[in-house]
Amino acid sequence: MTDQRMLTGDRPTGKLHLGHYVGSIANRVRLQHQYESWFIIADLHMLTTKNTRADIDQVSGNARQMVLDALAAGIEPERATFYLQSAIPEIGELNTLFQNLVTVARLERIPSLKDMARDADKETDMPYGLLGYPVLQAADILCVKANAVPVGKDNHAHIEVTREIARRFNHLYGETFPIPELITSEVSSLVGTDGQAKASKSLGNVIYLSDSAEEVRKKVSAMYTDPNRVSADVPGTVEGNPVFVYHDTFNDNPAEVAELKERYRAGTVGDVEVKDQLAAALNRFLDPIRQRRASFETQPGLVDQIIVEGTERTRREVQQVLAEVRKAMGLAGAYNQLRRKAERAQKKGATQPGEPTRLRPADAVAYQGSR
Repeated sequence: MTDQRMLTGDRPTGKLHLGHYVGSIANRVRLQHQYESWFIIADLHMLTTKNTRADIDQVSGNARQMVLDALAAGIEPERATFYLQSAIPEIGELNTLFQNLVTVARLERIPSLKDMARDADKETDMPYGLLGYPVLQAADILCVKANAVPVGKDNHAHIEVTREIARRFNHLYGETFPIPELITSEVSSLVGTDGQAKASKSLGNVIYLSDSAEEVRKKVSAMYTDPNRVSADVPGTVEGNPVFVYHDTFNDNPAEVAELKERYRAGTVGDVEVKDQLAAALNRFLDPIRQRRASFETQPGLVDQIIVEGTERTRREVQQVLAEVRKAMGLAGAYNQLRRKAERAQKKGATQPGEPTRLRPADAVAYQGSR
């Protein structure tokens, strides 16, 4: 096993979709043989935009679905460590320590945070947690000393903050963290089926990895296409057309795609045929994923076991890293000095073990004079 580590993950807000696949999952599958792989179920990050009790109650179910999707997409369980973020309180302590290594102004310059606030309808009232999202993300990455982070385009600026925090920490307290490398996917993001924005669960414009063949056909038939094309004999626009974006990304028959584009531009093929061919291509792509998912679903408790064992392993790792961090910063030494002095005082009879400490009269005078 390599000593290089990869970390990435998702918020447990529902099943994974084709946008997740092109943005990160394809890279995770490809890189799992090169790196020791850690996948975070980021439920604390979820709280920045979804924090009602009803949202939180869905975390365990959504976590299972996410892990199933990841395994179905090709992640091998014996090569992966999945863990639940909220079950590792040490990550929160790292987050607190890292908050002092980055400025508010730096965080406010991250454009994706504004997009997240807008999508969550919190544009004019951004929570502190959302502003600090990249700092907690840095704690996620550095808590296992990850060397590589495969993410979509919208997270590039976040990972740069992680790199800056790691450099700053190393400069102040000594070499402790690797500087993680950003690994970009070939297709950084995927337009939604509505053609109006990127694929997003909250916008309902996605095709899920777990969708049935019939669900895929229905969603493709309703996809946005060239609005100026009122009939099949009108030449259409291919560039930026969501139907052809999906063809380019998922159709395993390039010759078919090239022919459809030529006929579309010439006005000799209708949208129905183009969409039928896309639905067929997407189902060819998703069929192996569906089969693997069904196989894992037949093993009751498997996913829960994977998450629990991964979380426990990760916590042990994070505890070791946090101990290194506290030692490097000198935080452990401060309390140890106080404790040793208190123990010496007890041995001299100033206090009895288990009894509250009381100042002697002379000490009390000196204390009052110092105020």
